[in-house]
Amino acid sequence: MIRIKTEKEIELMRESCRIVKETLDFVGKNIRAGMTTKEVDELVYRYITSCGAYPSELGYEGYPASSCVSVNEVVVHGVPSDRVILDGDIVSVDITAEKNGYHGDACRTYLIGNVSAEKKRLVKVTEECFFKAVDGLQAGVPLFDIGYKVQTHAEANGYGVVRALTGHGIGKEMHEDPSVPNYGKKGTGMRLKSGMTICIEPMITMGTYKVNFNREDGWTVTTADGLPAAHYENTVLITDGGVEILTL
Repeated sequence: MIRIKTEKEIELMRESCRIVKETLDFVGKNIRAGMTTKEVDELVYRYITSCGAYPSELGYEGYPASSCVSVNEVVVHGVPSDRVILDGDIVSVDITAEKNGYHGDACRTYLIGNVSAEKKRLVKVTEECFFKAVDGLQAGVPLFDIGYKVQTHAEANGYGVVRALTGHGIGKEMHEDPSVPNYGKKGTGMRLKSGMTICIEPMITMGTYKVNFNREDGWTVTTADGLPAAHYENTVLITDGGVEILTL
């Protein structure tokens, strides 16, 4: 069921989304080679809780950490561990914060030290995919126009677009309807409505779009060919005249 948010609900979401944005800024200033992904997760927990919010991912369906920290070939849901971040890595940090009963969700992919030109380009194009998707987006636009724009830009640059995972609605629940794919046919899907809040999150790969799901930890998703992936996400409010990117 699609949940249209009231102005009061949107104000509450703005607060949780602000905390998410600030947390990611904090991580960006502190993440470095030599840290473990678990230490990155500790930064996330410390900042979110210092704001009087809760890291929504902690305990979600049994998830053991406050964030997903995904290095290089890990597309999403990298479980924080003793894995050491190395010079030249790219690291996606995906977080969700809940305050006053509402969630905000975003992800950034950070460049660690001396990153190759190929990886830098992947991260840049992934971010561009998001902004292509929100350009001209407003109430009345078909849902799958989002994925069409992401897919068109990614594939024009020679990259794969993950199909096994999607963006989603967000609000009182971390994951609400509708699913928001990063691929699709232009002009199809439900028409977006003013007051909808959704997470648009391109997950773009250097090689194949196919992924593997780790059966041991039940979470980690990696590229099937072992090549790097990047992830960029924001929580977006749909309005009659455009969008408000709540986590920016």
